Amino acid sequence: MRGLVFDIAHLLAGSLVLISFVMLYQDRLYALLNVFAVHALVLAMSVTWQAYVQNAPHLYVTAAIALIFKALIIPVGLHRIIRQLGIHRDIETAVGIGPTMLAGMGLVALSLMLMLRVTAEADPLAREDIAFALSIVLLGLLMMVTRRNAVSQVVGFMSLENGLILAATAAKGMPLVVEISVAFSVLIAFIVIGVFLFRIRERFDSVDDSALDDYRGERQ
Repeated sequence: MRGLVFDIAHLLAGSLVLISFVMLYQDRLYALLNVFAVHALVLAMSVTWQAYVQNAPHLYVTAAIALIFKALIIPVGLHRIIRQLGIHRDIETAVGIGPTMLAGMGLVALSLMLMLRVTAEADPLAREDIAFALSIVLLGLLMMVTRRNAVSQVVGFMSLENGLILAATAAKGMPLVVEISVAFSVLIAFIVIGVFLFRIRERFDSVDDSALDDYRGERQ
């Protein structure tokens, strides 16, 4: 039974890493948002499984928050923002897809080597999920660095936060008050980001951050 618990937990955590790579590969905004919704859905499933394994009912609240806000409300909201702003649907990249994927694989290898060595004395279930979580965080950062479109950078930030949630739940969870405050912080950040995108579009007629360089006269 314990082996089955490990297998399911690691399958869900590993699936999150795989979906992070799928997000890195996307070159269309709608496809990226759809994949992010799947990412949040798998996160909710992983947290639900951890709640069952740890007998921690408060983690079911975390799973519900991830499902409602990150798998449903935020992707739908970003879809509407894209339609209303008439944003260019292709994702502008600062680095090609090939080098980005290679860098992502290197970051995952680094995460596994580092965390499995550092957490050698920790619970086996927690240490491997934390290693996967660090991989997700680094892949989210990589997406933010290699994408020029503001919407895709927002998605990178939220996928990074998914990795932090996975790490916290694997390490025997967080206090419920922290989970609720994180959920409200994400919601407020989403509202602010929406306003920010509207203002960028209104001022520069684009949400590509290279337009800011043009405006400052830093590009010819």
